[in-house]
Order: sequence, then C-alpha cells, then structure tokens
Amino acid sequence: MKPVLWILVLTVIFAGCGPDKKQTTEQNPPVARIENVGTEYWGTIVDDPYRYMEKLEDPYVMKWIKGQADYAKNILTTLPARQGLLNRMLELDSGKPFTTYGYTYLKDGTLFYYKRNAGENLPKLYVRTSSGTEKLLIDPEQVVAEEDQHYSIWKYSPSMDGEVLVYGLAKSGSEETVLHILDIKSGKHLPETIDHLETAYNRPQWLPGGDGFFYSRRQFLSEDAPVTDIYKNTKVYFHRLNTPVKQDQFIAGIDLSEHMPLGEDDFPSIYISSGSNHAVIKVKHGDSNELALYAAPIATLLQESIPWKKICGVEDEVTSYTVHGDEIYLQSAKDAPRFKVIRTSLSNPDIARAQSVVQESDAVVDYMTTSSKALYVGVNDGGIDRILRIDYDGANKLLAMELPDNASGWVTSATLYREEVLIRTSSWTKGGSVYSYNPDDNTYSMTDLLPKGEFDDLPGFESKEVKVKSHDGVEVPLSIIYRAGIELDGKNPALIKGYGAYGSISSVYYNPLNIAWLERGGVLAIAHIRGGGEYGKAWHHAGQKTTKPNTWKDFIACSEYLITSGYTSHELIAGQGGSAGGITIGRAITERPDLFKAAIINVGDLDAVRMETTTNGVPNVYEFGTVTIEEEFKGLLAMSSYHHVKEGTAYPAVLLTHGMNDPRVDPWNSAKMTARLQAATSSSNPVLFRVEYSAGHGIGSTRRQSLEGRADAWAFLLWQFGM
Repeated sequence: MKPVLWILVLTVIFAGCGPDKKQTTEQNPPVARIENVGTEYWGTIVDDPYRYMEKLEDPYVMKWIKGQADYAKNILTTLPARQGLLNRMLELDSGKPFTTYGYTYLKDGTLFYYKRNAGENLPKLYVRTSSGTEKLLIDPEQVVAEEDQHYSIWKYSPSMDGEVLVYGLAKSGSEETVLHILDIKSGKHLPETIDHLETAYNRPQWLPGGDGFFYSRRQFLSEDAPVTDIYKNTKVYFHRLNTPVKQDQFIAGIDLSEHMPLGEDDFPSIYISSGSNHAVIKVKHGDSNELALYAAPIATLLQESIPWKKICGVEDEVTSYTVHGDEIYLQSAKDAPRFKVIRTSLSNPDIARAQSVVQESDAVVDYMTTSSKALYVGVNDGGIDRILRIDYDGANKLLAMELPDNASGWVTSATLYREEVLIRTSSWTKGGSVYSYNPDDNTYSMTDLLPKGEFDDLPGFESKEVKVKSHDGVEVPLSIIYRAGIELDGKNPALIKGYGAYGSISSVYYNPLNIAWLERGGVLAIAHIRGGGEYGKAWHHAGQKTTKPNTWKDFIACSEYLITSGYTSHELIAGQGGSAGGITIGRAITERPDLFKAAIINVGDLDAVRMETTTNGVPNVYEFGTVTIEEEFKGLLAMSSYHHVKEGTAYPAVLLTHGMNDPRVDPWNSAKMTARLQAATSSSNPVLFRVEYSAGHGIGSTRRQSLEGRADAWAFLLWQFGM
C-alpha cells in the first residue's frame, strides 16, 4: 500500500531562508519552523513536523544545522572537563609506539598491513618483505584535499605475485571510494582509476597471473534519479591493467541471470582463493545475513558464458564461507540456530549431502578462515571469543585452542600459503597482543606487529559478566567494567552502550581510551541485547522488525540493573548507541525518559518510518522492514524514536552527533530528532547537535576527530552529572 500524504502546515515560526525571529544566542539554539506532513499508512496517520529537513541542500535547513552546530560547539569546547579528558586521551592513545591491523600475506612471506604510528592522524599502508624490511606504500595524508578535508584508505588488495597493488581512497568519511593502481616496484601509478564502487562486502580480487582484477560497481544514474536507486543493480566487472575502464568486462549482475537469478537489491561480489581452481560469487540480499553462493572454474571467468553452479540459496541459511582447494566450508543456521559448519565440493556442490564439520553447540559460530594446515572456526562462548582448529587430515579432529593467558582472541590473518596463522588476543581491561600460532607443535610466539603499550596493563581495573532478566524473563548478558574496589553505593557515573542489530556480536575488546573514564570512577557497561548475535540467529531475530522492541527493552532492563545493584543512580547514568544502535538509545529515552540523566546518540537511525526513502534504506528493508507491508510498518513505527517524542515530557540531556558525509544514515535523522526533542521537552536539560562537516558514519575519520568527539561526549556527561 502506498502512503497517502496530508500536508498540514501547523506552525510557521519563519518562512523563508533568512534568520529566525528567535536568533541563536549563547543561551538558545535556533528554533526550527514546523511544517507538518501527515502520511497515511494502513489507516494510520503519521505526523512528521520536520519533513522538510530531509532536503539538506535547502538554504534554510543548512543555516539551521549550522546554527545548531555552532551552538553545540560553543558549549562543548568550553566544558570544564573537556580539555583534561582530551589531553589524557591523547596520552593514552600514544601509549603504543604504533598499531597495525589488516594483514595480508603473500606466498613468499611478504606482508601488507595498515599501520598508524603514535601521534599520526590516519593509518597508512605498509609492506614488509620476508627479510623484515618495512616500506611505506600509501600515505593518505600526502593526498591533496580541500581545507579541513582528508582522504583515508578504504580496502586494498595486492596481486598474488606482489608486483601490483590496487587500493581505494575515500574523502572525509564519505566511503565514496575511488580505486587506484600502484606498480609497487617502480612506485608509479597506472593511469586508470575506478569510481562508483561497491566496497562494503568485498575487496578487489586478482586473477592468478596478475593481469587484472575483479571488482563490484554500482550503476551510473542521471542527476534526477531517486537516491533509492543508487545501491540497485550492482555488477561485477573484470579490469585488465593498462586498459580503459570503459572496456571492463561484465562478469555477473542482474543482466546475466541465466545461471544466477538476481534481484535489483542484490549485491554480487567475487572471491578467488589461492590454491583453488574455482571462483565463488557471493550474492548478498541487501543487508540480510543469508547468502546465495555460486561457483565456476577460474579458467572460465572471461568466457562469454560462465558455467556457474549454485552452492546454496537463502533457504539454506548460510551466512559465511571459506574455501580450501576444491572444498567450500559453509556456516549455516539451518536446523542449528547457533550455527554449524558443513562442507561440500566446489566442482560438484551438493548442500543436501554436505558433510558436517562442526556441529551446533552452546557456543555460537562467528566466523571461519583457512590456512594450508587447518580450518579455524571462531566461536563466541558466553561473550568470550574462542577458536576451534580442524585439521584437513580427514579425521575431522577438533581442537579447542587454549590462548595465552586464557584471553579472548580471534584469527586476524590466515592464508593458504602458510601453516602459521596470526591470532590477536584481548580482554576488557588489558591490551592484547598478536601471536603467530604454529599448528605443528601447538605453540604461540609473540610477534612485533602489536607492541605492548604503556597503558596496556594498568592495575586497578576489573570486569564482570552478569545476566539480567528482561521484561519477558529472558536473561540478557551484560559486561561491566569498573575501577577495582568500587563501592556499590549508587554514586558512580555510569555509561551503558548497546547496539542490537544485524546479528552483530559485541565481543571483548580493550580500548586504552576507556581509562580516561574509568580512572574518574566511571563505570562502563556493554549490554548484549537482542537483535545482536550473542546467542545466534534466534537472538538476532528476537530483535528484528516486529520483535525490535525487545532490543530497547533489554537495554532498559540492563540500565535498571546497574541502578538497583548500586553501580550508579538515575542521576548518574547515561546511555549511548550509534547507527542502528540509535534505535536502541532513542527508544530507551522515549519510552523511559525518567531512567537516564543523559544520552548520546551517534549517527543514529532515528526516523525508521522514512529510512526506506534513503540510499541505504533499500538494503535495510531485510533488517528493519518496509512500510509496504502492514505488520512491518507497525514494527517500523514502533522503533522510530522521532515519532515517539511527546510534548511536555521531561527528557534527559541528549547529545546527538552526525557527520554530514554519512552514506549509511542520512544526517537529517539527527537534525529532525534534535528539533523534535528541543521543541517537546519540558525539562531544562540541553539537547545539542554536534556536526562534523568533514566526516561521515565514522569510517575513515581521523584520530583527532575521534578523540575530540569522545572528549566532547564524556565532558557532556560529566557536566550533566554535576561532576
């Protein structure tokens, strides 16, 4: 059913683009005019007083946002605790001489990785030869950009022989990536570049021999095309080096569906594994976790007709895969809500007769990866990341690996070229390390890829795992981090975070910046709420679409636990969520405004009813629903924080943040929510809108941007806590 529009101009504070009658002052942010649009969905009229803000290019809207940004900046930068927090975080962030991640090994032992030295603003791309010699390849800070703008590296892929590198650059957190091609030996770039990339689900894949690579690309649209078409009709192409991009060969997409039926909302991408004769096409259906997979011999990929064979479809509930030779390992939730691992052939796939490799257990299968020696399966066991090893010797012997110091950990690099794998460990209160694991003798050797930092092992901090009964009696895991010896007298400032979407697991991870909060007596809590994946597919689906209320009700229950257990009080607790977690915190404060003293909403999805009209809204229908189905519309309205703000309600202090280049959640979500809260609240608590003009969803932000954003947020909380 298509919605019916009823345009009702209820109040016009000011019509036009000039200054409002109520000017921005140090005491007052600019007031937004109201132009209510009532839209009928399935017999329900949904009011939208700030619909016009969705036109971000409108001069009035731009002026209002700038006024809000200036107002917020004037307050945040002068808060008493802000500079001290920022200085301490700069110190904590520089505790390690450098950090590295994103490792890629080649056959000869050459290693590529991202590295950021202490004090540097952005990660850079390096290569290390087998002899240990390190060389800087790509420095995004040397790429010329406009004032206050920057570029960041977004995905990279070296050819299998290590002679050529393809990498992406994206401007100011926009994720609008352009591929560049570097001849590593000469240090010179090839003339061709490729834009309109789909980079969320795969990186470029090289053809063996290094003649060229495969990539996924979005369609080109006319200027007047609707934004909802941008992510439709993605296609896979092959680019041969030193040839015009316009000649790139079309490999897979909606127009080549003889062996591979695709919808306009599907995202196809290709994967080529070293040591395998087959390529795999992964078809992601929007943001749904369930995949369709197809295989074909690599030798046929440049033929006019490619003989793709179907490996699995949505009905098989496969969410990830990895390849070893002619075999493909599949993570499946079919008849196994916490996932199992099965195996079938690439040359003759038959999922109905697939062999069982790892059976379902209490631990949730999270990922898989392959080395030359074994399959490694990451599982989440009660919030702790564990690793299983299964050798390829036919015995299917499963080894539950004991990590150093019994830490939580995951495989951060594995390749079919090497027996050894890299494993990174972590805990809530201590910094981890990167180890090289030798499967022959089951031993670990610490590498120099992640040196111990000055603040990695500070004494005096503890963590605790508890389970909290939610509104319906379901027990929800809650991780609590705090200073040792804390008194449970309700006098500790507490910040609780939650996400709860896409089946994502909030794993154990150490961030030294948290010390700046903890050492001030602060409590930090992570709520593992429904909608996430801590207990598998059932846990995910219990916080999705029409069951989404469980997500914020779990969050509310965990927040109440912190108060009733004495960790904090109503006057000293704040909640935080970002992106899809904006639903979590947004609905928590609109359902229980009395529970929190303050809230932080980062790049939040706050108008779920209108999400479908945005670029990224179309893929997200699989996760949140569509207004064209009555029951799903009801679910969207229930989770839409903006539509649950009520006049005359005493709301807590709220800090909303957004980057204007955000491609995932349109910034008008935060703008509309800011205007609605400021107009509706009966309390004197501030509602601030912090705006970054050279950032997006957070991906690709600079170190300085991240640290200043965190300092502003925590100073805001301490201000509201009266500390």
